[in-house]
Amino acid sequence: MNALPKAVRPPSPDRRLIVSIHDVSPAFADPIERLAEMIGAILGGPRFAMLVVPDHWGAAPLDRTPAFARRLREWADAGVEMFLHGWFHRDTSAHRGPTATMKARYMTAGEGEFLGLSADEAEYRMRAGRDMVEQAIGGPVAGFIAPAWLYGPGARSALKACDFALAEDHFRVWRPANDAVVARGPVVTWASRSPARTASSLAVAAAARTLPDWLPTLRVAVHPGDVTKESLMTSIDRTIRCLAGRRTVARYADLLPGAAMSEGEGRHEDR
Repeated sequence: MNALPKAVRPPSPDRRLIVSIHDVSPAFADPIERLAEMIGAILGGPRFAMLVVPDHWGAAPLDRTPAFARRLREWADAGVEMFLHGWFHRDTSAHRGPTATMKARYMTAGEGEFLGLSADEAEYRMRAGRDMVEQAIGGPVAGFIAPAWLYGPGARSALKACDFALAEDHFRVWRPANDAVVARGPVVTWASRSPARTASSLAVAAAARTLPDWLPTLRVAVHPGDVTKESLMTSIDRTIRCLAGRRTVARYADLLPGAAMSEGEGRHEDR
């Protein structure tokens, strides 16, 4: 009798929403600014993550673009979580085996940088990239997320050696130190590369807005290319608004054991 109407019910405290902007680089300064402004307005502030590429495709080094580095620090100081997102974001490896070849060819447009790297090369890029990003933001990164969410055996070995707090792929977030999974479920994201991929991503986002909230943690990721299509931007706006109305907006750090509980969130891992 006293229940609030569904439209005005407060967000569920045991259902989280984590939003991230990928491919953050001087190469995409204007699209990143637009996405950050839109998402911040929806979520009520800088309550999202940025995935920073130190030198996108070898043509946009962060340490040679002081204006963008200063902007990154402003976002970080305001509370945006900063992740290392590869080094070049470009895949130049010669892949061996049908599985890796299939992933490299069909799951990304030549950007699965860490899919075919050796452990030594992956570790070198992780450490060098972390140093560059942390120098820019004036503090530690929150973790590492591989370009296109693709990791080869070498990258997984390097993650442990580099002691990143968190990593994620298409279907989970985990702690590299002990492989403990702290969130499960696919990422809601959009694609601008082709009409077919765009249509498919719009359909998935529409489904995410209507399906029951059975996942404890739902992740939403946007990319600079999304701003090239107004249909995608409209879908992103609708989807984040809808999900933020039903879920508690959270940070990746909230998934770590011992994170302070907020708005009723628990400390258990997702099952």
